[in-house]
Amino acid sequence: MERVAQVIVGKSSQVELLLVALLSEGHVLLDDLPGSGKTILAKTLARAIGGSFRRIQFTPDLLPSDVTGFNIYDQKTGQFRFQTGPVMTNVLLADEVNRTIPRTQSSLLESMGEGQVTVDGETSILPRPFFVIATQNPIELEGTFPLPEAQMDRFLMRVSIGYPDHAEELRIMERFRGADPLLALQPVSEPAEIVRLQKARAEVRVSEPVREYIVRLVEETRRSSRLQFGASPRASLGLLKTAQALAAMRGRDYALPDDVKHLFAAVVEHRLILLPEERTRGIRPSEITSEILDRVAVPVCDPSL
Repeated sequence: MERVAQVIVGKSSQVELLLVALLSEGHVLLDDLPGSGKTILAKTLARAIGGSFRRIQFTPDLLPSDVTGFNIYDQKTGQFRFQTGPVMTNVLLADEVNRTIPRTQSSLLESMGEGQVTVDGETSILPRPFFVIATQNPIELEGTFPLPEAQMDRFLMRVSIGYPDHAEELRIMERFRGADPLLALQPVSEPAEIVRLQKARAEVRVSEPVREYIVRLVEETRRSSRLQFGASPRASLGLLKTAQALAAMRGRDYALPDDVKHLFAAVVEHRLILLPEERTRGIRPSEITSEILDRVAVPVCDPSL
């Protein structure tokens, strides 16, 4: 986080969430207005972990093969050869993913869910780690295509950047008034080390009371009278993995209920589908997750168990 802070002013909580998602082998949707720093944050994190990096600018005319790759006929050999797409990388920045058509959006599904791509019946395994950071603008803006529910559920977290405060914006102007600080940023890790940390994350203990707390929280979303659909078991697994990752980042080999509380909104909110009348009233998923956190009792856990 310290290395990322050499470029990014503030936003330590958002950076922490991105690192949690990376260690959890998940993917992140950065959701905010244009110009709020989504792309620079993704580039900075990619450079800091020392992996390969590719960027796709999603546009309405982008084709699925522009994402996954395609077979091309080689006249010299008389055979087809596979031209790899931008997904063949450690960190993929899917920039403005909701500006392309649903068919192209769905081309990311197999890569995000299975860590592979299949083109013309041939399957290629993606490098590890494989981490998608997708950015999107609010769906109310002109020329956007809302992500379908299946695509949203593939993202482990949705993170909002938000505007900087007065002091932070002054620091941003000072930091970027000369040379781009991203150009001088040196990696602090390498892909093999990230994979090792992902494996170590799975060893973090999650006690039975913490697991029960996760399930109770998710079940409350399914019981809510204000939701058309609550969170699926994929959300429960996401909370489990991210709680492990957050505990490890904070120097513990066990997860606490507070880890789950801290991560609940980022992991669950984008999976909730409000009833039409609730959307009409301007209700937001964040209101419902806050109510659930207040309503569900937090267990008392013995960290030694």
